[in-house]
Amino acid sequence: MAKGGAVWGIDIGQCALKALRCRPHEKEPRRLVVESFDYIEYPKILTQPEAEPAELVREALETFLSRNELVGDTVAMSVGGQNGLMRFIKLPPVEAKKIPDIVKYEARQQIPFSLDDVVWDYQQLTGGSEEDGFALEPEVGLFAMKRDQVARALTPLEKAGIEVDLIQLAPLAVYNYVCFDRLEELKSQPYDPAKPPSSTVVISLGTDTTDLVVTNGFRVWQRNIPIGGNHFTRALSKELKLTFVKAEHLKRNATQADDPKAVFQAMRPVFSDLLAEIQRSLGYFQSLDKAAQIGEVIALGNAMKLPGLQRYLAQNLEQEVRPIEDFNRLSAGSAGGNAQFKENILSFGPAYGLCVQALGKSELKTNLLPEEIVRTRMIRAKKPWAVAGVAAVLAGLTFNYFTHVSSWQTSDVNRDDFKSAFSTASSAASTAASFETERTGIRDAVTKLTETQNQLISNVEGRLEWLDLVKALDAVLPRDERPREEKADHVMSRKELHITSVDERHFTDLTAEYVTPTEALYLGSKNEDAAAGADAADPAATVDPMAPPADPAAGGDVAAAGGGGLTGPGFVVQLTGYHYHNADKTNQTRKFVIDSLVKALEEGTVKLPDGYDETTKQFTGKLIDVPLKDMGISRAWLVAGKPLRKEYIDPDAALYGDGQTGMGQAGFSSLAANAPGAGVAAEPGADPNAVPVAKGFEVDRYDFVVQFCWQPRTRALRREATAARLAAEAEAAAAAAQAAAEGEAGVEGAPVEEAPAQ
Repeated sequence: MAKGGAVWGIDIGQCALKALRCRPHEKEPRRLVVESFDYIEYPKILTQPEAEPAELVREALETFLSRNELVGDTVAMSVGGQNGLMRFIKLPPVEAKKIPDIVKYEARQQIPFSLDDVVWDYQQLTGGSEEDGFALEPEVGLFAMKRDQVARALTPLEKAGIEVDLIQLAPLAVYNYVCFDRLEELKSQPYDPAKPPSSTVVISLGTDTTDLVVTNGFRVWQRNIPIGGNHFTRALSKELKLTFVKAEHLKRNATQADDPKAVFQAMRPVFSDLLAEIQRSLGYFQSLDKAAQIGEVIALGNAMKLPGLQRYLAQNLEQEVRPIEDFNRLSAGSAGGNAQFKENILSFGPAYGLCVQALGKSELKTNLLPEEIVRTRMIRAKKPWAVAGVAAVLAGLTFNYFTHVSSWQTSDVNRDDFKSAFSTASSAASTAASFETERTGIRDAVTKLTETQNQLISNVEGRLEWLDLVKALDAVLPRDERPREEKADHVMSRKELHITSVDERHFTDLTAEYVTPTEALYLGSKNEDAAAGADAADPAATVDPMAPPADPAAGGDVAAAGGGGLTGPGFVVQLTGYHYHNADKTNQTRKFVIDSLVKALEEGTVKLPDGYDETTKQFTGKLIDVPLKDMGISRAWLVAGKPLRKEYIDPDAALYGDGQTGMGQAGFSSLAANAPGAGVAAEPGADPNAVPVAKGFEVDRYDFVVQFCWQPRTRALRREATAARLAAEAEAAAAAAQAAAEGEAGVEGAPVEEAPAQ
């Protein structure tokens, strides 16, 4: 809010300095009153050859301060849209209180610089909904500028002694002006994303760039087009061989030139380029927002006064382009009759928007003023109070000091009763010190004994951890009890997995070093598993593999996505293997691995000597079923799987001494083509000239890699985990039973409606 009720909106452009001083209207809260304005045109355009921008801006600010008083007023300034970054992000449904954390994460992704090197701010746009503390599809605007660009923008005003309270990007200042001045009536209507209001297009033509702003009052989209009034001047200078100054004068007085047709012919390519950029930008906007409809097109900027430009844009855009002739909610007062204000009204849009925001009446309230500047000013404002407080504390301490000195001087420490008391106190202190020394020694001895005990216990139980893991892996692997037959259909129907290697890697922090880096891959794998399960249960069903994971609050495998409480060190164990179970099309390749191995790692049990006697409080060694999750095994997932490939299995491979159970197609064919007596003993009674028949057959092989996390637990820790899990299950069952009982009581107590008499 303004410091003294009035605010200054200052727009330092490339051609002139524009400023408005506004205050709220006394009777109408949705109107502003212009108390003063200023328009200071530079002797040269800042980008003009031989111009000195810093000196020209300094002189303009000196002129501005000589004609206006800023003491006690809030000052807001704008910077060009090309100097900042603007992103509009749609967030997934999330708790409203977590939006700042998510936006900070998105800022790191969207801003191509370190956050320490930029000044950034955000705001949640209107039009979203919230239910039970959850924001549904909120949209957030993210705005940033590099710190060095902010410093360059502030330097001229700081040197002139002007304290800036608010920095806003020029396109957003234009958006605030349009929403306040032209779209205020839309705020009384609810926002429907499917049928949004018509969008207003603002073409703010500046000296070097053009800001294209599209808004319906609830959403905003903008683009900075690198074409401005100077491009027309440069075109004239190039085509008509004129100096920049003469070309600028000719552009402003094109209708009074000796040959107006030649002037407009020279500027025609710039007309075409500007139109093409505007059309391309509007086309891209409508491709992003299919429901958007273009309403009115309004023009800002003095460059829009170029003869023929508005008519050219209107004809080719097939929309009427209306230049701003007056501000609807701005009472100009005495400024309204000023010729300079009327002549340059097209250039006051950004300054008007700055005043709207500084008075707290804008849609966007973001501020790119660095926090350290705000903090410094706050400290400076509170410094007199701090000094007064310190002085009061010092006065109190001084009074307290002299009070104690006076009391101390009334005592005589050389008296016998004082000496006796001092002696007794010294003796007590000496005795206490000796007891403390003795206590410290006993405590150190106990600590050493405890460490030795822990090491001994750890060695006894810790040596069994890897054996328990191997036993658990053996327990979860599927087994086919049928007699083995060397046939393709039998091999491809056996419920077996062939593990070729078991590897492990230790991490000092599982969550940071493993869970977080593999988060996206883990979720993608779980979604693929869900898709495979849906297809197998209902072939007509479809599951989007790119759909977001299930809500962790609702349970399911994806609940472990965030790490599932994995903190501290642990191992990642990798199982590499293959299987031939690919005859059943509803349970083959990755689905067979998920159903037979991954789910077993998540839900399976293994018999371990973890029996415990509650009476003696001792482990008995009795074999009991221990869930793998209580052993510290979690987050099992199928990391990778190769496409099916053909493999030939030759049961007689060992007979020929090649040591291989499978051979390639060439080997399979060559065996069938061998001549009689090629080292294979013929069966009794067989024809010696017969060609041996190859017994090899072809199967489909699927190779896979499965990983899971393992944080080893001793028997004692496993027992604690089991007890905690059983307690939680009992509590959940009790809650469910109570809820069911309450539901039945409600049904019994409900009034029964009598049937009408027949």
